[in-house]
Amino acid sequence: MSSEQKTDGALTAGEEGYLQRAEAVLGAETMRALAGTKVAVFGLGGVGGWCAEALARTGVGRMLVVDADRVAPSNVNRQLVALPGTVGEFKAEALKRRLEEISPQIEVEARCEFYDAETAATFGIEECGFVVDAIDSLESKAMLIRHALSAPGVTLFSSMGAARRRDPLRVRKTEFWKVQGDGLARALRAKFRKTGDFPPRRFQCVYSDEPPGGCGKGSLVQVTAVFGFALAGLIVDAVASRADKW
Repeated sequence: MSSEQKTDGALTAGEEGYLQRAEAVLGAETMRALAGTKVAVFGLGGVGGWCAEALARTGVGRMLVVDADRVAPSNVNRQLVALPGTVGEFKAEALKRRLEEISPQIEVEARCEFYDAETAATFGIEECGFVVDAIDSLESKAMLIRHALSAPGVTLFSSMGAARRRDPLRVRKTEFWKVQGDGLARALRAKFRKTGDFPPRRFQCVYSDEPPGGCGKGSLVQVTAVFGFALAGLIVDAVASRADKW
C-alpha cells in the first residue's frame, strides 16, 4: 500500500499526502491560505468543471458549485463530470461527489439551480473569497458579474467564449474591457452600455484570440479545459500573492 494512502484507500494531506507536490511549488503559507479559501463556481460545463477540479487538487478548502443542468450525452466530449454512467445526473451533484473523492478535507456545497434574479441573493456570494463566472446565459452572466463585484472582498474571474475554437495555445487573460475578438465579451459590453448598469470594479477574463470557426455550438475539451485551468491558476496566484504579504 502506498504511503500516500490511508488504510481505507482515501488520500491524505500532509508531508506525504496528495498536496505534497503543490506545496513544493507554492509553499506552506499559500497552502494554508488555500485551505481557508472559499470559491464559488457558477456554471459547470466545459470550463467550470475543470476549474473546480484544479482548485480541489491544489488545496482549496471550501467550494460552492452551481449549475441547474443535468449531464447530457452531448456533454461527454468536453465536460469533466460527463460520462456514460452520469448521464441524467445533476452536474453539481456529480461534481460534488468527485471533488470529495479527490480531497477528503474539502467542503463542497452543490446547488442544482440557475443563478438569476430570484435566486441571486441565496448563494452567499459575499462569504466567498473568489467567484468564477463560467455561465453561458448573457443575462445571468451580467447579473453575476455586477453582484460579485459589488461585494467587498470578493474577487471575480470570468470566462468568455470557448466554443468553436481549436487551438489551446491561443487562450489568454486580460481585463474585461480589453478583450478583443470575442463575441460574448462584445455582447456583455453592449448590454452594460445599454442599461448603464456597469460593473463597479474592473475584472480579469480568460478568452481566446482565435477567430471562431466551425458552426453551431461545437466545443473541444482541449480548449474548454484550458479555460478552466487558467481560471484556477488566476485564483491560486491571487491567493499566493496575498499569502506572501502576510
